[in-house]
Amino acid sequence: MQVRVEDLSSVKKKLHIEIPEEEVTRELNEAYKKLNSTSKIKGFRPGKVPRSVLERLYKKNVDAEISSKLIQESFADAIKETDLKFLGNPLIDPPEPKAKAPYKYEAVIEFSPELRDIDFKGLTLKKSLYKVTDETMEAQLQEIQKTLGQLKPIEENRPAREGDILLIDFEGFRDGKPFDQAPKSENFTMKIGGGQLPKEFDEKLVGMSPEETGEVNVHFPEDHPSELANLEIIFKIKLNEIREEIIPDLDDELAKRLGKETLEDVRADIANDLKQGYEKRVEQEMAEQIFESILEKQDFEVPDVLVDYQLESIITEAEKSFSYRNISMEDIGLTREVLAEKYRDTAVKQVKRSLILSKLIDQEKQTLSDEALEKGMKGMAEALNKTPLELKNHYKQNKEEFDYFKHALLEKQVIDLIIAGSDIEEVEPEQEKAEE
Repeated sequence: MQVRVEDLSSVKKKLHIEIPEEEVTRELNEAYKKLNSTSKIKGFRPGKVPRSVLERLYKKNVDAEISSKLIQESFADAIKETDLKFLGNPLIDPPEPKAKAPYKYEAVIEFSPELRDIDFKGLTLKKSLYKVTDETMEAQLQEIQKTLGQLKPIEENRPAREGDILLIDFEGFRDGKPFDQAPKSENFTMKIGGGQLPKEFDEKLVGMSPEETGEVNVHFPEDHPSELANLEIIFKIKLNEIREEIIPDLDDELAKRLGKETLEDVRADIANDLKQGYEKRVEQEMAEQIFESILEKQDFEVPDVLVDYQLESIITEAEKSFSYRNISMEDIGLTREVLAEKYRDTAVKQVKRSLILSKLIDQEKQTLSDEALEKGMKGMAEALNKTPLELKNHYKQNKEEFDYFKHALLEKQVIDLIIAGSDIEEVEPEQEKAEE
């Protein structure tokens, strides 16, 4: 067997593999010999079927079987011979095997980039000084009010108006036929003026009464993030019910519904949550500055297999988020393909960050002390509303999850190490970030 390695990029190689003619011929002969002894073909006795007849009837299946066998065995030998460590599965387009000819094929493989040592000392990082303000507190309390609010059908008999919450059915049509990219949705909850659906829906629904039907013509702009971009769709809609939102008062009764004694207890919890959230945001912002600084000095390619894996994780999380809100991506004209295109750059960045952190963990010989592991376990248990013992038992049953958890702790540890050795400049946060 001959193997030639071609460099396609810093993270991708192509293996040119050639299997000798005699081996290919032997495999084909053995396959047809075995087939001859087991085939039952009208007009021929077992074991007496001409090769030409077998090839006419079974060539496609035999070729596929032999190709698979030749590739599986030769690829494993080629990897052992070249001592290449690759990620994911090789990309192979198997040709048909031919008698009296060598079997040649190509296999494209990807692997992690080799990073040189990273110089991270003496970075200058900006630390935003976020503060818990009265405005932020009130905004949080209003969100809690909305969360505890109830939707009830209105008592009066009237048409829909701005600000109403509606239950509607709608379905998109194009050229008079149902359009798959705008499927039927039933009892969809929306607020007139809330922005969940195109503004044409709001304009049409204002003035409609329950059980009334109508049509709305929507032209989606060219930059719409879905397959509906630059299309004109007619939606048939039906108003099922008009509801109103009953918001509870901000008082001790609301606090009791949250398991607290007084509204001041709720305020204290909000202040604490905001403080922790700000601390986490500061960490994220400083980590972002660290990655940008490192990539300015040492940028690198990343393998598609890692990007695709990260992208799948992002899309799955998006689907879960929509599902939690009882909305499907199709309801708003999104598809997995659209999200994949939109978030590919994000996935690339996340892969680069992960590779940088893994390099730094090895470079700085980072290890987890028993104390750091216990502290991390306690924090994770609190976040998941479990006891540390329950979490430990869970990780005993799920080693892969435990390894991921420990690696995440090491990543945070190395970021803390970089921050400790950096020059920190405290700054007032930008207005938009502070308001967020």
